[in-house]
Amino acid sequence: MSAVRLDRITHAQDRIAARVRRTPLVLSLSLSALCRAPVHLKLESRQPTGSFKLRGATNAVLSLSNEARKRGLVTASTGNHGRALAHAAKAEGVRAVVCMSALVPGNKVEAVRALGAEVRIVGRSQDDAQDEVEKLVREEGLTAIPPFDHADVIAGQGTMGLEIADALADTELVLVPLSGGGLAAGIAAAIKGRLPQARVIGISMERGAAMHKSLRAGKPVLVEELETLADSLGGGIGLTNQYTFTMCRDLLDDIVLVSEDEIAEGIRHAFVAEGETVEGAGSVGIAALLAGKIDVRGPTVVVVSGRNIDGALHQRIVDASPKAAISAGGLGR
Repeated sequence: MSAVRLDRITHAQDRIAARVRRTPLVLSLSLSALCRAPVHLKLESRQPTGSFKLRGATNAVLSLSNEARKRGLVTASTGNHGRALAHAAKAEGVRAVVCMSALVPGNKVEAVRALGAEVRIVGRSQDDAQDEVEKLVREEGLTAIPPFDHADVIAGQGTMGLEIADALADTELVLVPLSGGGLAAGIAAAIKGRLPQARVIGISMERGAAMHKSLRAGKPVLVEELETLADSLGGGIGLTNQYTFTMCRDLLDDIVLVSEDEIAEGIRHAFVAEGETVEGAGSVGIAALLAGKIDVRGPTVVVVSGRNIDGALHQRIVDASPKAAISAGGLGR
């Protein structure tokens, strides 16, 4: 399967322009001082649904035929994609069913329901939720909109890369949260197409980093889904992955993993030093910089992918030391 190329991303930008916010790119004084180079935060956490997922979901829904929309939509999600698809489907007056596992935090489940989507909780992994999606496609004829391995979803996420390139033409490094690879693949394609000198590094958690393990194995592999503060990065990449595995393999310059303590410190730093409420997955780039795991050589952009964290968990993390926050229930629901 061919990669999602720059022209498809530019078309997606035109398609979703009226539906998706062009998010701010702000200079972080604290991280710039730490890294001794300009560090900017791309605040996708300020999208209406609280994460970058609105880009891909909106582009995918708007790209469908009328017949496909009439059949209704279905997806598997760790929370943010489901919320984004529910939002995009509601705007079009289309039925949406979102399948999630029992590992998805309750606040994310309720946010999907609040937008009018039907929610099905299935099993304890993204793979279990995907099995339910495939069943609904077979039995009810629903149209599947995958959370990451879909050309229109990838192109939609890639529009963020175009915004970064337009706003900061001398960008040398982009740090992108990495899960199934839709965000990382889309941004890397856009950045490499517009700013070929820039490096793009995927950041994931140590607990269940499926793309990292698959790339090390040279093919998509099954990875146990574990509880983590970066819950939005959980789940496998699919053994029949068509797009994101090869795009991440070919376009990412490196992958860096962060621990649970480091993720907690990223969440805390975002709130205390940057004034931003950020979920675990959205904090991993900040976490990697704070931990000294990134070689920063020049202007750097950190993608802050989302803000949809349970309020009580966020308060515990901000108030406590990293280990105390986790022992107090940071990995639970």
